[in-house]
Amino acid sequence: MRATAGDGAGLWGKRAARPAPLASAARAGTVSAVTSASTLSVPEPGPATARRLLVWYDRHKRAMPWRATSGRTEPYKVWLSEVMLQQTTVAAVGPYFERFTARWPTVEALAGADDAAVMEAWAGLGYYARARNLLKCARAVAEAGGRFPATEAELRALPGIGAYTAAAVAAIAFDEPAPVVDGNVERVVARLVALERPPKAEMARVRGLVEAMVPEGRPGDFAQAMMDLGATICTPRNPLCALCPLNADCRAAAAGNPLDYPRKMPKKARAAWFGTVYAPFRPDGAALFRVRPAKGLLGAMPELFGTPWAPVAPDPAPHAPFAAPWRAAGAISHGFTHAELTLDVMKAEVAAGTEAPAGAYWRLPEEAGLPTLMAKAVRRALAADD
Repeated sequence: MRATAGDGAGLWGKRAARPAPLASAARAGTVSAVTSASTLSVPEPGPATARRLLVWYDRHKRAMPWRATSGRTEPYKVWLSEVMLQQTTVAAVGPYFERFTARWPTVEALAGADDAAVMEAWAGLGYYARARNLLKCARAVAEAGGRFPATEAELRALPGIGAYTAAAVAAIAFDEPAPVVDGNVERVVARLVALERPPKAEMARVRGLVEAMVPEGRPGDFAQAMMDLGATICTPRNPLCALCPLNADCRAAAAGNPLDYPRKMPKKARAAWFGTVYAPFRPDGAALFRVRPAKGLLGAMPELFGTPWAPVAPDPAPHAPFAAPWRAAGAISHGFTHAELTLDVMKAEVAAGTEAPAGAYWRLPEEAGLPTLMAKAVRRALAADD
């Protein structure tokens, strides 16, 4: 699923006041004087809702590097952008997308790329299993002749493509009337109908409501219009209801309580993990790295030597790459989806001829394609003596 509006990503309060109820003479005769938004006499969204939204979209759609200025967007660009946008913001993805398409302009070019080169180019985007699945999917498409299948069902059969990505590619690249539901769309729909349960608990109904709105002629534009509306108008904390093209269709706006929607799922406590990493530096500035196992967090990405990550900090001594004058350089924290990791950083300067252990290598940190976590640890080590 895409990152929703208002979040942030990259290598590197107080709840907003609820807006006053929106009242107008134009709406006063159509809305019942009841307290529950879900019982207001605002009809459920349908084709007329989509028509109003598309009028707005034609005037206000966002310019993005993967969107065609006219006609349909290339399936390769739609697919690549949608994979990158999972759990990541538009602002963070833009430069990565442009670098990827400059280096690998077609799905066949990406399919022929070296795994390490793709993982290095992905470094900093996070959720590295996406990069591994990206390569698997590109190679499957290339083996089938280099053309993406045109239907949601066929796209679902490709490696690493789930329900959302399949629907998005089918709708945007091929104009299949597939209901596309990301976090932004969930929020828009939850407010339109004043959904009384969290969207994740009502996905069949949410998809059904979106499907009822999808226009036959412009399903791809409609999908992108819903995303743009959620990202720019129907935002999580400060919805601009007075500017919304669907204001008259929205039960939450009619009741004056859009911030009450969508309902939230109960939050699960995140686990706490601890560990230690070792950052040795040669006189030329190179640090010692190894490659993580292909499966699991940060799979196949470069890392510093260190301990496993565990609820109780493991003894670090057996995990040093070699004997050296190690000293503490401080600690860093890093959040994963289900856990918060704290790493103590150990640092040492070593001689120019120090050999790398088996399977490890020396490289300048800025050339190593480090994931965000390891880049943080290296920066912590380098800053220790400043």
